[in-house]
Amino acid sequence: MTPGDEDAETLLRLAVDAASEAGALLASWRGEARPEVIDTKSSPTDVVTEMDRRSEAVITERIRKTRPGDTVLGEEGGQTAGTAVPDGTGAGDRGAPARVRWVVDPLDGTVNYLYGLPDWAVSIAAEVDGVVVAGVVEVPRFGETFTAVAGHGAWLHRGGTAIALRCTLGVALGRALVGTGFGYDSGRRQVQGEIIAQLLPQVRDIRRGGSAAVDLCSVAAGRMDAFFERGLNYWDYAAGGLIAREAGAMVGGLGGQPESTSMAVAAGPELYRQLDTFLSRLNPERDAPRSHERDALAGRGRGGLADPERDVSGVIGVLRVRRARTWQNSPPESGTTAALKALQPRSDCALRMKGDGVLRWLPTTTARGRRTTT
Repeated sequence: MTPGDEDAETLLRLAVDAASEAGALLASWRGEARPEVIDTKSSPTDVVTEMDRRSEAVITERIRKTRPGDTVLGEEGGQTAGTAVPDGTGAGDRGAPARVRWVVDPLDGTVNYLYGLPDWAVSIAAEVDGVVVAGVVEVPRFGETFTAVAGHGAWLHRGGTAIALRCTLGVALGRALVGTGFGYDSGRRQVQGEIIAQLLPQVRDIRRGGSAAVDLCSVAAGRMDAFFERGLNYWDYAAGGLIAREAGAMVGGLGGQPESTSMAVAAGPELYRQLDTFLSRLNPERDAPRSHERDALAGRGRGGLADPERDVSGVIGVLRVRRARTWQNSPPESGTTAALKALQPRSDCALRMKGDGVLRWLPTTTARGRRTTT
């Protein structure tokens, strides 16, 4: 084992410990009932926001305690540099940049977590000189921990047993179970719906799990044959991408590009090429033009989001959760009264407002920064 390998193993152990601690914290909220929010400024997503921040704080504190000089890139806190240390564990005492950067998603699958669904995870990757060398995806509700060290394979740890992972190979597109995810902007969703409509007749079936980190690990474990999604952030796929790659999958973008916010694809090599060819013909790396109708339904008609202190006619009868400048549960495209009634919100999940006799609901908020997935 080379010194670099040993360092990556050390980084992985720290990542696993931090993810385990954060996962236990998140799992401590059982979610038997959604938090009550009527007559309060809180909302069901406030709990998630608080737990999300606490999870990232736990992870960052654990990393800083052991490696104070490293840089941390977190979904909630952004990128923060470590303290200057002369011992080689991070930034040098002369201001040199840290060699190690941690890429943290403290809670991938926010909506699943909010609704009590089990597919959510803690994802931590460790970079050395800009290259991901170790990664862990902790899935507490299933008691599973996925890990990988670059060049040493991917593993599933469950019940005290370590299982080597291998993606499915030799699967044709027509026999493939393909996972994906959707953005929360209506224009992006419109295109994504068109892509799925074209792809669905050509594959075995489609799955939408709600956590990109878990989906990438599912590809690594052979639970899905392929996965693709537009709009992921780096922390969504940094650890899961390494795990899938170490399990034999190709991970990248379309047309030979690396995985990115524009597009991330993971599958066995043969299937990857088939899916790449098929998707590229559909031009999936685009969003539909802005629509005044969609904007009105999304409460953007006055040049911004609905202000709770002012008229909120743009959100009549539609429950949505705002997630960092985008909306969960996009309103119906038709804008008809019937469509609005069909999406009448639950009374225990939104704030009712006084107005001119028309039933109105405030959009609830969360501090989640990820714009597309969960």
